[in-house]
Parts: sequence; structure tokens; C-alpha cells
Amino acid sequence: MFKILNKYIPICGVIFLASTPHIANANMIPDNTPINKIQVIGTHNSYNLGVDPHIRKVIDDFFASSKEKISKEKLEEFELAHPNHLSPSETLSYSHPSIKKQLDMGVRSLEIDANADPEGGAYADPILYKILKERGVNRLPSFDVSALKQPGIKILHIPDVDIHSSCPTLRICLTQMKNWSESHPRHIPIFVMIEAKVQPLNLKLSGNPDKTPNFSKIPPFTDETYNEIDQTIVDVLGRNKVITPDDVRGSYPNLEDAVLAGNWPTLGQARGKFIFFLTTATGRDGASAYLNGHLGLKGRMAFMDSEPGKPYAAFVLEDNALSRGDIIRNDVKKGYIVRTRADIDTYEAKKNDLTRAKAAFDSGAQIVSTDYEAAGNAYHTPYVVKLPGKNKDARIVSH
Repeated sequence: MFKILNKYIPICGVIFLASTPHIANANMIPDNTPINKIQVIGTHNSYNLGVDPHIRKVIDDFFASSKEKISKEKLEEFELAHPNHLSPSETLSYSHPSIKKQLDMGVRSLEIDANADPEGGAYADPILYKILKERGVNRLPSFDVSALKQPGIKILHIPDVDIHSSCPTLRICLTQMKNWSESHPRHIPIFVMIEAKVQPLNLKLSGNPDKTPNFSKIPPFTDETYNEIDQTIVDVLGRNKVITPDDVRGSYPNLEDAVLAGNWPTLGQARGKFIFFLTTATGRDGASAYLNGHLGLKGRMAFMDSEPGKPYAAFVLEDNALSRGDIIRNDVKKGYIVRTRADIDTYEAKKNDLTRAKAAFDSGAQIVSTDYEAAGNAYHTPYVVKLPGKNKDARIVSH
């Protein structure tokens, strides 16, 4: 039976250890602990600076998300990951401080959204800004146009709508992580999720299709885009600072065999390093094109959200710990690294409800992601999620 090595209780919207004399860090965890035996707090869309109130005010009336082309199976996956059916504006009611500040606070998993932009400028002129300015709204927050005009992968949530990023390019994000890492050389590995925006969000005017604006033309996500992700990681961080599928596979026939055998590096081997996980919003194995020319993820810099049983399976995305807790426990027990969420689409913050957070921590998932790592939210509730235990950045889990 799976158990967590720290007992915690929720009080006033914050999860506290039942007896916590002080907050320390993961230097207290033995270096011989495998990295799949620790649990960390992560943030969702870690770069996101939030959506301007003017945009949130009009988005529900102005836009509808089109799901006509989504298969029944993919729609079921989407509903599982987004169970609360909040309005679009509410799902965007969160923001994060800088990457550096999050890492200083003890966050050890970051999530960034990668958008292809080989020629540059694809996201530099958001249509919603134009529309609001035509309506007389002139006090919209500025954004880094110069960075968006440069060729290279851009980090933002929804083109034309949710574009404000503390690190607008992949290179800038990784550089911020590197700078923090060099100042904290014994940190536990930083788990970085990269969501490949392989399928642009299909937005249309709600109830007024004849007046649909000309949304930005989104460049396709190609094999070259995946290669650019890997090369940028190497260029900025260096190969020796990254735990890769090849490192875990070792001499095993395939990656999953190594994972099931527990061949993850120890904390001592992983300190000061990064480990990357590639995901998509299109469901498990949605980034399968990442395997092109790299059978079994050989030579790749990132692991991939994969269905257990695949020869390259090592990382599993299971966002809904309330309905999938037993599955998460089973996957963790087998040796996979799992990411789940303490809150989804701002619902838990709105209701000040830690039920999902408790289920997430209890599941043993190594990465528990939240939009509310610090006090203060758009709903003015006391909802905050903290890692249970003495350490602010990681704790041991066992089964």
C-alpha cells in the first residue's frame, strides 16, 4: 500500500505538516535517494503573468472554443483533465511571479508552453489588442515585442489572447533557470515540462461567425521545431546539466525496461541538473513526432508523456488525482514519474477547496502542480498549496 512519509492536515486553505518546527530544504534528503522517490511542488504555465482585466472582461462573450474536430476519445481525455467547466475568463484568472522567485520559494517543477516561430514575429501583433484599442481601451499592459519578433520558439499560452510571459522565448526561460541553478549548485533536479503547442487553439466569434477577426497565422510544429527544443536546451544549459532518456536507459534494452527496474539516477547524481518532459494538449503520446529519427527517444533531451507499456514510457501525465488516484499510485509504484495537479482551471482557489491537493499529495505523484504557490488570488480566498513536510522543495515518498 502506498504511503507518504509525512502526515499533513489542511488548515485555513493551506496544507501544513502536523508538526513542522522550521522550513528547510532538500539537503536533508539522503543523496542515495532515487529521484523517482521524491515529491516536489510545481507550477502550471510557470511563465504566465496573467491576462489583463480588459481581456478577461470580453473573452466570455467574444470567443468560443471550437471542439468539432476533436475525436470522442480526445474529448474524454480533455474532460478528465478539465472537469469543472468554468468560464474561459475564470480559467485564465491566475498569474505567477518570475521564474527566479518561484525557485527561491521552493518550486522545483516548471511548465512552459512552446510555440513554433521559425521566422519570428508570428505572435508580436495580437489581434485582441487591436480590437480592444478600436473600442477605446488604450491602457493595455506592454509586452516584449522585440523578443517576439526574433526567430525562435516562443513561450506563451494562447496567441492573440493570453500572451504575457516573464520569459517570452525558450532561450530566455532556460537562461533564467540556468542563472538560478548556478547560484544554487546543490539544488535537487528541476523538473521542466515543455508543452508543445502542436495544435493551435481554434477560436471563433461566439454567435457572430461572419465577423470573425483574422487571427494570427500560427506556424506549424514540425520535426525542426522539436530539434530546436533539444538544441536550445544543449546550447543554454549544456548536455552535462540534463538527465536524458539515454542516461536512464543505460544498458537496458529500452527506456521502459530501465524505468521498471528503477534505473533513475540518485539525488546525489542529479543535484544541480534538469530533467525535461515533453507534453501536448492533444493527449498521451501527442508528441510522438518527437520520436522521428530517434527511436525509443535515443539521443533526445526530453522524456515524453507516454502510455505505460510503450518501450519509451517513463513519464506519465495524470492531472486528475481525484478520479485517477489509484492509477497514479500504481504507476508510481512501478517506477514511472507522474505529474498531477493540486488545482485545475482555478476552481479550487475559487472554492478554497484543498480536496484535490490532498488527493494529489496522497497519490505519491512526484510532481504536484499548482497555480497558487503563493498567497493572493483573483477570488480573494486564502487558498495556497505548499509542500507538506519540513523541506520547502522536496520530500521523500515510498511504497
